[in-house]
Amino acid sequence: MSEESKAKSYESILFTDDDGNDIELFILEETVLAGESFLLVSDSDPDSDEAEVMVLRKVEDDGDEVCYVPVDDDNLLKNVLGVFEELLDDTGFEY
Repeated sequence: MSEESKAKSYESILFTDDDGNDIELFILEETVLAGESFLLVSDSDPDSDEAEVMVLRKVEDDGDEVCYVPVDDDNLLKNVLGVFEELLDDTGFEY
């Protein structure tokens, strides 16, 4: 089996940063914690050992468009990353 056929395919979303730039983010995992939806995303190759990740929290869903914002509360971030670590088994995160 070739490396390409073994690679996991990731859904992606378009994220608009504070400067109005559109960035493609790959969704690594999603979860719900305390009734809130969270995404674990990366803007680089998700299969890289050095990929940087970001946690996004859903703040609005009007049917056609969903709005996510980065999690900036350290305690919430640690809790959500802990859930993602459990879901992804072999992955550890540096905060």
